[in-house]
Amino acid sequence: LPPGVIMSAVTVRTRKFLTNRLLNRNQMVVDVIHPDRPNVSKADLAKELAKKFDVNDEKTIFCFGFKTAFGGGKSTGFCLIYDTLEDALSTEPKYRLVRAGLKETTTGSRKQRRETKNRKLKVRGVKKAKIGVS
Repeated sequence: LPPGVIMSAVTVRTRKFLTNRLLNRNQMVVDVIHPDRPNVSKADLAKELAKKFDVNDEKTIFCFGFKTAFGGGKSTGFCLIYDTLEDALSTEPKYRLVRAGLKETTTGSRKQRRETKNRKLKVRGVKKAKIGVS
């Protein structure tokens, strides 16, 4: 948020709250009411939800799928709060971990990766390691 804008102008409500014990997380639909603002950043929402649900580590909060209602003023999305960071890393899809900065994205084009893979298939043993380096 910019220094002049106060978060109190934004209301965060949760509904369809579910405690998912199998995946060690709480999941919910988040309604954000934000009059006089185009939208609210996911980082700000994570801070608000951390306060609301007494979460110590904000990295365990994943907000996604936000859609702004026609005419603005209200957004609805989904939020997952994991019990631990390890649970999040084992359960969350890779692209969401990359968005959150918890994982690095793959480098090089798809064609490059495929060619390297196929070159590795043609050799055996320790020579495979040398192919990826060059």
